Amino acid sequence: MADPEAASSSSEPSEIQENDEKTEEFGEPEKKRQKQMKLGDGKADKLEHRLGGILCCAVCLDLPRAAVYQCTNGHLMCAGCFTHLLADARLRDEIATCPNCRIEISKTSASRNLAVEKAVSELPSECQFCGKEFPRNTLERHEEVLCDERIANCKYSRIGCPWRGPFHEGGEHEKVCAHPHRSGAEVMDALQVIDLKSIEEKRLYDCVFELLSYEKITFNDLQMKPYRTDEFVHKLFYETSRFSAFNNQWVVKARINNSQRDPTQSSERDMTYQLILKTKTTFPLNLHYLILRGPFGDMKVDPKIYKFEFTDQENESPYVCLPLPDTAECNRLLAAKAINFRLIMFLMSK
Repeated sequence: MADPEAASSSSEPSEIQENDEKTEEFGEPEKKRQKQMKLGDGKADKLEHRLGGILCCAVCLDLPRAAVYQCTNGHLMCAGCFTHLLADARLRDEIATCPNCRIEISKTSASRNLAVEKAVSELPSECQFCGKEFPRNTLERHEEVLCDERIANCKYSRIGCPWRGPFHEGGEHEKVCAHPHRSGAEVMDALQVIDLKSIEEKRLYDCVFELLSYEKITFNDLQMKPYRTDEFVHKLFYETSRFSAFNNQWVVKARINNSQRDPTQSSERDMTYQLILKTKTTFPLNLHYLILRGPFGDMKVDPKIYKFEFTDQENESPYVCLPLPDTAECNRLLAAKAINFRLIMFLMSK
């Protein structure tokens, strides 16, 4: 007669083996299990680091540095990613959606989350130079002014010294720097670069004051709205309504990346614009013009003066650069429903 204890003992190993196989089939991968076992060690267990994972942007997975937006379901996006999503949707002629839940997002439907912004500003972040942790709301000042490991130039860089290094090593370098002992002829190359920049700024300054002495000056506060071309591939462009200046009708037209086939494939974005004369003229119109932010807009632009002579045959100026500071500003303009600016025009008398 078979011993029941022996039977049960003989069946135990097979049952254990079967359970192990099921655990292996449906369980976590080995690396993930090891990571979870070590969760109690180091930074991962700290509350602030767990919060960092919760409050990060859904797009770039980094903690926001400034404004935090959320969709109607509460998913968070930093300001840069939010405007980039809206800009991409504008370029594709699509509706922008949240990357998490695919609900529609827009300037009006998305809202700022002030509580998250304040919480993130108090979370610690490592200094990129010294590696120490500081609250995010004090980190920028630390990196720019206080950190001894921040990168600094030699104080003689204006006369050609190329040294760059940790701030605390600057004093020792400057004691042995050879540039203060060079002759004037040897430092002329470095001084010429500074002179050229100064000359360019002075030229712009003088040009503005010369234009202000013209008899005929006008300005218009305008709004450009997005439209699509009628080509096979619909390209985005911006255009103002007609406006009057110097007894003629005009339009400002702008395009993205010089009408690149698919601007969403490029990480760098810019805008160019042209001034178009919409009425007939009996004599040439020699114009200087420039775009400014204006009282109703928030465009960040470095004003640049352009010149063109309009005639019946040449009624469209060439496309010229809208001097925005960076791609982020271009995305911010694309994310808006319209672009507001001021156009100043100077007409040279005969």
